[in-house]
Amino acid sequence: MEFLPTELPGVIVVEPDVHRDPRGFFVETYHAPRYAAGGISATFVQDNHSRSVRGTVRGLHAQLRKPQAKLVRALSGEIFDVVVDIRRGSPTFGRWVSVLLSSENFRQIFVPEGFAHGFCVLSEWAEIEYKCSDLYDAGGELRLLWNDPAIGIEWPIDAPILSDKDRDAPPLSAWLDRLPSYEDRAR
Repeated sequence: MEFLPTELPGVIVVEPDVHRDPRGFFVETYHAPRYAAGGISATFVQDNHSRSVRGTVRGLHAQLRKPQAKLVRALSGEIFDVVVDIRRGSPTFGRWVSVLLSSENFRQIFVPEGFAHGFCVLSEWAEIEYKCSDLYDAGGELRLLWNDPAIGIEWPIDAPILSDKDRDAPPLSAWLDRLPSYEDRAR
């Protein structure tokens, strides 16, 4: 198993060992001591599972009152997964990274607290599962405009399928006074 750092400190891509034979495959999707040794020491308390059709964009989302770290993987299909640094004062504030997650490559991405997350479905449909380090808090939800020009994500789609909430989400600039502080998260 490899833990690959990205351009955003703390955001880690996990390349698991996949054991294949004529019967199929076996892959370990989480092992707390190994993940901690690889830089992922979050304690996970909630698992979420979603299914979406091709062209769907879900995101960009984060939690303000109960910040969540997430460990994301595609159970079926393929997604273009995106993480954005929203920590006010961070040297990488507003920057983003992406990775392809699929049922074929078994990759995972770790999204630390203080980062927004979203994805676009590239296959006919995709099922996504992600672990969260805190429980969902509807009142503390942060949604960012998926195509905010100030962030400049190079999405592989121009006209996605969006929820009403994601379509009407404000840009990053509308959240500046409520965003987590880099200094608070660095402690």
